[in-house]
Amino acid sequence: MALYQRLKRQILSKVVLVRVFLVLLLLSGFLALYFLAIKPLSRISFSSLPSHSNRINFAILGISGGQHEGRDLTDTLIFVSIDQSTGDTALLTIPRDLWIPSLRAKINTAYHYGEKRQPGAGGLILAKSALSEVLDQPVDFALLIDFSGFVQAIDAIGGIDITIDNAFIDSKFPIPGKENDPCDTCRYETVSFSSGLQRMDGATALKFVRSRNADGDEGTDFARSQRQTKVIRAFEKKFLFNLPQLKQIFNQSIITDIPSEAYFPLAKLGLKSIRRTPRAFAISEPLVYNPPISSAQDYQWVLLPQNSDFSTLSSYVKNLLTVPVKE
Repeated sequence: MALYQRLKRQILSKVVLVRVFLVLLLLSGFLALYFLAIKPLSRISFSSLPSHSNRINFAILGISGGQHEGRDLTDTLIFVSIDQSTGDTALLTIPRDLWIPSLRAKINTAYHYGEKRQPGAGGLILAKSALSEVLDQPVDFALLIDFSGFVQAIDAIGGIDITIDNAFIDSKFPIPGKENDPCDTCRYETVSFSSGLQRMDGATALKFVRSRNADGDEGTDFARSQRQTKVIRAFEKKFLFNLPQLKQIFNQSIITDIPSEAYFPLAKLGLKSIRRTPRAFAISEPLVYNPPISSAQDYQWVLLPQNSDFSTLSSYVKNLLTVPVKE
């Protein structure tokens, strides 16, 4: 129960809401950059966007990247639906431990298994399919963000300045590539951060946001979310002044199946959507619960919809997307 409550706090906290909103802004900003800077204008054409009751749907996926075990698990998964007339944006956070019966695995593994089946394309296809299966909503496009690319991005802009509110020490920070080392103590290193203003390079910033085993409050998911928000905001301050250096990095660390002919229509829609406050929601208790660990889910800690009835989730989402929204 304590573990589930920790998950619930992470999903519902105001800090995570800010992170989700910033992800949307970065999505809109990146699309505009991608349209104008990365793809040659001579290759850009125009087309109408997919529409389902006048809405278009996206999956935003986040992986940790790097070389460690689990580097391609989508531990960030957000369903985004935008009304093409009003710009109303609904954001739905999906818990990574949600069990997908057709995969016999958690939803955060869909990208991994899709890439094993069809390298280069299968990951996005299977991730969208799993999300559509759960929500009973079409998913038109997906955007995968490899967060290890942000290490390079932070270095490219000369580092970021972070004010650390509370000093902490994490003596069990995992060393990438040593997850299965038979020597238990060899799997970890000690990282520490003093309070006050600090200039961080990419590797240091990554440790700052990933640390989860410090003593006291800094070892909670809530504190980790606060640190992640600090890094995003610090990066945002220098983002626009360093676009030439960041263009290639973003091109390598963001994967999408959005066709080039949709770039400009989506940029226009993005500009419309950021004028409105997004509506943010999460699949959490009582919609889902943690069943007893058993062979039914291969002895994994998972989340299931109440009564194992996925129609409760699809009904919840349908209501979110059809309820009248004030202009």
